Amino acid sequence: MSVRSEILRLLREDEELRYAVAGLLGLEDLKSTVKAVGEAVAKLAEVQKRGEERLAGLEEKAVRLEERMVGLEEKMVKLEERMVGLEDRVGGLEERVGRLEDSHIKLVESVAGLAKEVGRLSETVGFGLEDVARVVVPSWLYRHEGIVVDDLVRKFFLVDGVEVELNLYGEGVKSGVKVIILGEAKSRIYGDDVNRFYDSASKIFKIFREQIYLLMFSFYVHPSAEREAESKKIRLIASYMR
Repeated sequence: MSVRSEILRLLREDEELRYAVAGLLGLEDLKSTVKAVGEAVAKLAEVQKRGEERLAGLEEKAVRLEERMVGLEEKMVKLEERMVGLEDRVGGLEERVGRLEDSHIKLVESVAGLAKEVGRLSETVGFGLEDVARVVVPSWLYRHEGIVVDDLVRKFFLVDGVEVELNLYGEGVKSGVKVIILGEAKSRIYGDDVNRFYDSASKIFKIFREQIYLLMFSFYVHPSAEREAESKKIRLIASYMR
């Protein structure tokens, strides 16, 4: 009989033996279970350890984040303080700009008033200068140019639909030949004044067939006016000339 058959026979016939074998089998299963549970507990402890380490890391990050948040809050407070200061400065600047605008308006009004006064003064001086020219220029023309002219007047010409004004106009005679005097009286004469006078007077040339004599009379003659007058054959006469 084989060992296996003998063991099976004994198990069938001996009840105590069956309980003993069953107990042994259960104990082994229990040992296996305990071992498996131990291993599971060990793994769980390892996982818990790693979780605690990660949690500690998260706590450190949270602390750093809180510190950064505190720093940001402090910066925000400082920024708000700077913004308040900037608003105050802008408010002050707006007030200054407002005052400056008011001053500018007053200055513009003053300049406009001054321009009107200067304009009226220029007209007064201009007319006064014309009166002086009407006295001085005829005798000067006779002494220096041999031109006899009785009077110089302000005259308006209409040329091609455009009105041209000259404040010195006269008809004279030189050696029996008629001469047309075209001139302008201006308190101060510069090169640009000479050019403007010539542009106006040249429009009138085609009206006359007679000889034309161009002159400008002034209290002051700038060197730039002398150069322009020489190139355009305009005689400049200063009030102090005799």
